[in-house]
Amino acid sequence: MLEERIKPPLHHPDDQRFEYLVITSFPGEPKHVARAALREHADNGKWELMRTCRYEGGAYKYWLRRRVMRIRSTLAP
Repeated sequence: MLEERIKPPLHHPDDQRFEYLVITSFPGEPKHVARAALREHADNGKWELMRTCRYEGGAYKYWLRRRVMRIRSTLAP
């Protein structure tokens, strides 16, 4: 299984609010391993499943996203 973070697409300026994680499951791997990884990210990292794609060779790609929280300092300079 392969996990990689990607940047938001450049043609969507409002997508700066989200960060994306792509999980790739290869054909020889059991499905419960990918399900466990998705569940772990959803429960602990607040990721949500955005898209699932099955490729011709049997590989799956899962796109997850979560909202980026920008924090501003409340202390006076």
